[in-house]
Amino acid sequence: MSRNNTLDVIKKHNLRLTKSLGQNFLNDDDVVRKIVDAAGLEEDTLVLEIGPGIGSMTKELAKRAAGVVAIEIDKHLIPALRDNLSEYSNIDIINNDVMKADIDAIIAEYGEKYGTKSVRTVANLPYYITTPIIMRFLEEVKGVQGMVFMVQREVAQRMVAGPGTKDYGALSVAVQFYCSPHIIFDVPPHCFIPQPEVHSTIIRLDVLEEPSVSVKDRKLYFKLVRASFGQRRKTLVNGLSNAGFLQKDKEQLKKILEGMGLKENIRGEVLSVQQFGELSNLLTL
Repeated sequence: MSRNNTLDVIKKHNLRLTKSLGQNFLNDDDVVRKIVDAAGLEEDTLVLEIGPGIGSMTKELAKRAAGVVAIEIDKHLIPALRDNLSEYSNIDIINNDVMKADIDAIIAEYGEKYGTKSVRTVANLPYYITTPIIMRFLEEVKGVQGMVFMVQREVAQRMVAGPGTKDYGALSVAVQFYCSPHIIFDVPPHCFIPQPEVHSTIIRLDVLEEPSVSVKDRKLYFKLVRASFGQRRKTLVNGLSNAGFLQKDKEQLKKILEGMGLKENIRGEVLSVQQFGELSNLLTL
């Protein structure tokens, strides 16, 4: 939708955008097409769109996919969304919080309805809840082959960051454990109404059939990751010792690290996704 069309819809339905929900409507058709291109949709694809707003991107998704399920938390946007998308028969609108909705049940129901063979998630994520939504789809939701998210540029950089860099953290490890992440392009503030105060980035997460590293205890793996980055100034040994969930003392931890070819004063932020996996497996012995 163009800027004028977006403003017309806002005016027609007397919409009051809610800052607390991070509502910024995309109003650049070229950007919309590039986002949908990145999603790699096919005629038998079911799309879950999170936060469709007034449907600027939903229309383009519906043109290329078997069906689109648009999940919108703001009940005040639903009438405008239904009106704006009324000409499409392959769009279903759900007024719900994506953090509370039964996504697996939604995929099963609408996958059967449209006879789809693959599922993609596309979203312009509210910046205030970006990480919880991404982590939910990574850890809990089954059957999604790929995700294309618009996020704050700094968050995208964190997702693709490598060990030892300033952006590398628990989110980097989690994303790279489950996915192959690819930054696609940046979106400047002037492409939105109202304009956000930050730059946005489109990132594609190709979900791996199996995690990038084989671990014996996934819960322990992510406990190690969180403990390692929770106290970045401390050595890995001190950080894990202070975390309180390991039945190993400092000397035992140092010996394990030595066996991995790592120095005893190493910091967790320099360990790769694979090294966290090796450490996790050694700690389960």
